[in-house]
Amino acid sequence: MSLPDSVVSALAAAARPVCAYVYDTGVARERVAAVRAALPPGATLYYAMKANGHPAVAGAFAAAADGLEVASGGELQLALSASARRLAFGGPAKTPAELAAAVDAARTTELTLHVESALELRRLAALGPLPPAMRVALRVNRAIAGPAGSHAMTGTPTPFGIDETQLASVAALAASLGVPVCGFHLHAVSNSLDAAAYAEFTTDAVAWSRRTAAELGIELRYVNVGGGFGISYDDPDRAFDLAALDWTALDLPDGVELAFEPGRFLAAPSGWYATEVLDLKQTHGRWFAVLRGGTHHFRLPAAWGYSHPFTVVRVDDWPHPWERPEIGGVAVDAVGELCTPRDVLARGVRVDRLRVGDLLVFANTGAYGWDISHHEFLRHPHPDVIVL
Repeated sequence: MSLPDSVVSALAAAARPVCAYVYDTGVARERVAAVRAALPPGATLYYAMKANGHPAVAGAFAAAADGLEVASGGELQLALSASARRLAFGGPAKTPAELAAAVDAARTTELTLHVESALELRRLAALGPLPPAMRVALRVNRAIAGPAGSHAMTGTPTPFGIDETQLASVAALAASLGVPVCGFHLHAVSNSLDAAAYAEFTTDAVAWSRRTAAELGIELRYVNVGGGFGISYDDPDRAFDLAALDWTALDLPDGVELAFEPGRFLAAPSGWYATEVLDLKQTHGRWFAVLRGGTHHFRLPAAWGYSHPFTVVRVDDWPHPWERPEIGGVAVDAVGELCTPRDVLARGVRVDRLRVGDLLVFANTGAYGWDISHHEFLRHPHPDVIVL
């Protein structure tokens, strides 16, 4: 896989041994434009900050997308500092303090709160009248599942949302508490690669929302279908094809906002994780490239059990008096610096030539890389962050 010249140049200037994330905010903006063009006209596009909350990345998405989706008080504060124009606040474990912070934020910024339970609704109502810029939607765990993906959120027992069979009672509670409900949050899947099925899911979600709102006496003004646009890390032929999003069957009434909140699909292509080869060694007939980095920086390959592709960037400088270790024409495992055999980023990758001091650069690491990793295990230095 070829790397952008800007990424290679940035890494050439990095301190040795190289260990860095490179984020390109231009790629982030291009990604937003491509997704926006593929969505139904007038749809709202939020960026889900859980994918990558680096301030520069969040700021780029706050400027390019319609708003930011947050799932904690910390993300809420970061989104506000990024000057997000609109906010959506979800998550199944909002504390009273986080709900109060959401209400406070809505005094200056449009915010839609996705309520996850009857108890959360009571906690919200206890805070008093809501600001005019704050809307409340009910997150629902529907009886049916969404499109196939890596994680199913609905149609199965999960801690997310209100069971569809309990929705009527929660809607009645909202009315009794004087909390107006504007619609539904129906996030159903993570990392789906079937764009056609995702469009069908969205079409069905809108139809369900119209029927359910009418049955519950809710004036429907908002349907959020969540995120779930997927990335195939190890097979480029399996991609979420934006061109396959067919909206011809979508029947969205006037005055109803349709919102999407992808994270991974927007952020992943804007990031590269680069790490220097510290050693090459063979044990029991298997070659290992030992890296200045690993799963404490980029946990996703170990968490999902796949081998993440990498590109070798050759570094010709060798300032040492001893012979430079080198291998070629063999398969190698790319492993990290942690004291565990599970610290593996790639397995069995054939390399034409690899030397100690060369760099391995892992593309598509702008989402769920640093943010989900166990940074402090063994207390190794954090990677540098280079923002383009």
